Formats: sequence, structure tokens, C-alpha cells
Amino acid sequence: MSETPDSAVRTYIDHHRAAFLDDLAEWLRIPSVSAQPEHAADVRRSAEWLAAKLAETGFPTAEVWPTGGAPAVFAEWPADDPQAPTVLVYGHHDVQPAAREDGWDSDPFEPVIREGRVYARGAADDKGQVFFHTLGVRAHLAATGRTAPAVHLKLLIEGEEESGSPNFRTLIEQRADRLAADVVIVSDTGMWSADTPTVCTGMRGLADCEIVLHGPEQDIHSGSFGGAVPNPATAAARLVAALHDEHARVAIPGFYDGVTELTDRERALFAELPFDEEQWLRTAKSTAAHGEAGHTTLERIWARPTAEVNGIGGGYQGPGSKTIIPSSAMVKLSFRLVAGQDPDHVEGAVRAWAADKLPAGIRHEITFGAATRPCLTPLDHPALQSVVRAMGRAFQQPVRFTREGGSGPAADLQEVLGAPVLFLGISVPSDGWHAPNEKVELDLLLKGVETAAYLWSDLGEIRRDVD
Repeated sequence: MSETPDSAVRTYIDHHRAAFLDDLAEWLRIPSVSAQPEHAADVRRSAEWLAAKLAETGFPTAEVWPTGGAPAVFAEWPADDPQAPTVLVYGHHDVQPAAREDGWDSDPFEPVIREGRVYARGAADDKGQVFFHTLGVRAHLAATGRTAPAVHLKLLIEGEEESGSPNFRTLIEQRADRLAADVVIVSDTGMWSADTPTVCTGMRGLADCEIVLHGPEQDIHSGSFGGAVPNPATAAARLVAALHDEHARVAIPGFYDGVTELTDRERALFAELPFDEEQWLRTAKSTAAHGEAGHTTLERIWARPTAEVNGIGGGYQGPGSKTIIPSSAMVKLSFRLVAGQDPDHVEGAVRAWAADKLPAGIRHEITFGAATRPCLTPLDHPALQSVVRAMGRAFQQPVRFTREGGSGPAADLQEVLGAPVLFLGISVPSDGWHAPNEKVELDLLLKGVETAAYLWSDLGEIRRDVD
């Protein structure tokens, strides 16, 4: 009996599973910690190792790209059909710091397999999720009889994601011609759970600022001057108190301009997920949920913009009392942004709001960090449906939808390259990203391989007008 395309993929993966895991273990042994200068050579060694392995996989082009910091890896494998769509896969090869004394049960850079799980720093975030594409493309070729993928396949594997991607946007702007794509696949994400495969459809953006308030030129006596001159610590407290209205809605005029509202269908799809709010609260180390009225917890963290106070300070902080009016105070704020919001517009709105709220006699300075734009792919986008079909074939069950409440460099890819961003990840919350004993579930890792094997054929049916 001849094999079906799906069984041919699974047979190929099974036959090459051991070698795949051996190679992954070799890569995981390289401590590519981008945040620690003493590991700079290891980060470069990681990039060189990956470029060599991608060439061995069959990519005709596999290059290490220098940046202002740690190197990235670029690989390309053109399709035989010049009209095939171009797909760019994004991930990163750097990892978080890790040491045995942090609470690891084994050396974080000596991978071990226990009870069907690979334990090592980077096993899930993100080396495992990058590396499944190497076996996935080979399974795709073996099952289809092709000598090249059904899409023009490119990979961009960053070396500084765990350090905030300080050189990433410059890199993609400088290399935009080489990176041009019709679709971007981000494999640096996860699923709802092992029993509930999901596809993420978007990430929130981020803007943050520090506001420094100045009153008297120096700390002054609260008996001699209190009640008669403005107090910058009081002004900071009033500013924070004015950030939200009584419905926990951000009260900055113009903040919600352009927000893409959730559709009834999206709200219904979120509601289908097996969300246990009590368990979520335990994970959050909190005793109560709170947020914008009229929205569920999942809607608040995935699809609504927020304003948070990250820090507030001013005046005397030591033991006992010091009866002064402080000369200065400060507030640190961050804003998670959703599709339709423009970080530049939000910055302007915050500046105008602060200037309006602060009393005479209080000077202020606002400093904004580099913003990250939000990204969102519509549910009916053809390329998203390809990801859903491929994952459904691999997991053999319906695939549901999530979004990501955090922020990342995916939006830079969307903005610079002008291509929709899709997310393909198989990690689950228990994998412990950034924590001791980070791991990846072997069964899910191989489901990622299988999904990638199906995805290139499915996307190959889409012509270049998908965007």
C-alpha cells in the first residue's frame, strides 16, 4: 500500500528523529547569551554553527550577517517556480542567561531528555522552534518529490532578541531587498496548551516614557513653605490618578484614536478557549482581575490598549520622617498598543495630556523610548488559513486562535517589508521561557516539524497577491 502525503511526512520525520535531536543538542550546548559580553564569541559561534547546518540541510545560500552587535543568520532556498510566493521565517538564536545555581536540575547548557522533554536553555525559546524548520523542509521535499521547496524560502535568525533587538530594525532596513517576502512566519511563540493547538494572529505594540517633574530648585521645609508652593510629588500622584477613568479606561484624550475593535467573531473565538481565570490569577500572583469595563480578561490582555504605571517616586524614601517639599518626582509609564494605533500619535497625546494636567510651577520633561508597533493578521487572510490547515493536519484536531499581549520585533518586519506576519509556534506555557529548567515537549517539537512540512505546499498554492 502506498503512503499518503501525510504518512510520508510522518515516516520521514520518524526515520530522522534521532539525528535531528542530536544536532539540536549540539546547538543547545553553545551558550549564546547575548546579554553577557563574555559570551559574545559564543553568540557568533552559534550563528556560524546554524549557517553551516542550514547549508548542510540544502539551503543554497546560508550567510552570517554582522550587525552593530551580535550577528544574525540569513538563508535562502528558491523555489523552482519563479511565480511561487516568498516566505520569510523569523526566529532568534540567542538565549537568556542561565546557571546551575539559578535552580536548574541539570547544567542548562548540557541538554538532557527526561520523560519526553528536552531540558536546556533555548530548548523552546528559541533554538528548538527555529531548528524544527530544518527537518520540516526536508520532510516536505521527501514527501512531495521536490528538489526545492514549493515556496521561495528565506530564514532570518536574529542574535539579539533576548537583549531587546537593538540593531534589528536597522538590519532589516539595510537588507530589505534580500529579505523581501510576501509572508513572514514568526516561530518564536507558543500555543494555548498541548491539548489545544492555537495560532496567534497578532501582537500588541509598546510605547514607554519617563516623566520627570521639577518644583522648587531644592528640597524645602514643609512648615515654612508647605501649602503655598506646588509639590512635584503631589503632582506626580495626581498625574497617575488621572491616567484612567472610573471604568479603568485610559483617560488620555486621543489615546484610542484608530483602534481596531474586536469583531463579534473574534470575541466568540476567544470565548471558546478553555480559560480558567482562577488558575490564571494564581499564575499572575494576584487575587483579583481588573481592567477596562466591558471586556473579558483575555480581551484585555490581547486586544485592548493599556496604560500602566511602572514606577513612581519622589522625595524622602529613608527611615523615619523628613518634612520636606521635594524638588523633584518621577513617573514611569508604559502603553501597550493594538492594531490601528500609531505610536507617534500616542506619544503626542501623552505629551499634551501631561502638559494639561500639571499645575503652574511644575516643570516637566518627558523622555520616550523606541516604540514597537502592533501587528495583526485578519482571520480570513489566505496565508493565515494555510497555517491553520497545516497545523490542523499535524495535530489532527481543530486549531483555535489567540493573540499575544506582549510585544516583539515582528511588527518591524511587517512595517519594513510590507508583508503580513503569521505565527507558528509549538511551545506551551509550562516550557518555562527565561526560567530555570526550560524545556520543550518532544511530541510538540515534532508536530512543529510536521506542520512546517505541510505549510510550504499549502502556501505554494497562494500567488503573490496574498497581501
